[in-house]
Amino acid sequence: MAISPAPELRRRRTRERLRTLGFLSPWLVGFTVFFGYPLLATVYFSFMHYNQIQAPVFVGLRNWRYVLEQMPLFGPALWNTLWLVVVMVALRVAFGLGVGLLVTKVKTGAGFFRTAFYLPYLAPPVAATVAFVFLLNPGTGPVNEALSAVGVSAPNWFNDPDWAKPSLVLLSLWGIGDLMVIFMAALLDVPKEQYEAAELDGAGPFATFRYVTWPAILPIVMFAVVTGVVQTMQYYTQALVAGKLASGVSVGPGTVIQPGYPDHSTLTVPQLVYSLGFQNFNTGAACVLSLVLFAIAMAATSLLMRKRTGLLTAED
Repeated sequence: MAISPAPELRRRRTRERLRTLGFLSPWLVGFTVFFGYPLLATVYFSFMHYNQIQAPVFVGLRNWRYVLEQMPLFGPALWNTLWLVVVMVALRVAFGLGVGLLVTKVKTGAGFFRTAFYLPYLAPPVAATVAFVFLLNPGTGPVNEALSAVGVSAPNWFNDPDWAKPSLVLLSLWGIGDLMVIFMAALLDVPKEQYEAAELDGAGPFATFRYVTWPAILPIVMFAVVTGVVQTMQYYTQALVAGKLASGVSVGPGTVIQPGYPDHSTLTVPQLVYSLGFQNFNTGAACVLSLVLFAIAMAATSLLMRKRTGLLTAED
């Protein structure tokens, strides 16, 4: 027969629980206000017809059927978003790691290279996109003029549906400074004794990277991939600004420009959410899109962080 704890022990445990709850309260309040409540509200409005003016009306699964079966732009927007997640994240991680390796190995001019690669990252997203669209302008851009001078047929970049998304990838690689710094810190943290042991064993550069460098920086690679997937799932500003500038349409008061120029090749799910929710006032459909994007991001993150089947191994 179990014996109930003494009153003093119960009071002590209660004080410990209250103390723990007090330390956790800032996080609990932030989680509830900025994540829990918005998520529940999004689920609620996904079953409602709500135009942000009149009271919401329950419509059941009508918004879900409209988005998944009838919305013509849902497929292209989802495809563009997933394409950017796969290609952009992979190339950013590979390029950032390569630049980090280069800068850590350079003996002369390392400070110059660090500054040159990090400065573009400091530019605001809108300003960086404006500058990049100007550089890749098919008619007057210096990049195309330089390519034409050497006899290379330059593409139309942001004005060509086949080149619009690769141009956005180039823009993201231009601002690779954040990943460069993260990988530099990880590479410099690898114990030098392991490199010396590998050199004594006769390991070449590839074997040293595979068996010494890569296992040491794998958690940082996983961090870069997971955060990159989450950020690219929310890709909005650069694609919207690039499409508007490349289209040549002047934006003034009352002007409504449909995102995705050219031919919806740069349309992403976040752009579609904004267009539905704040331009067409279809809040229910916008909430459905948000939940679909949230579910995909959670599934991708869970898969990447699983041991054996993701980036982690059983020993990590």
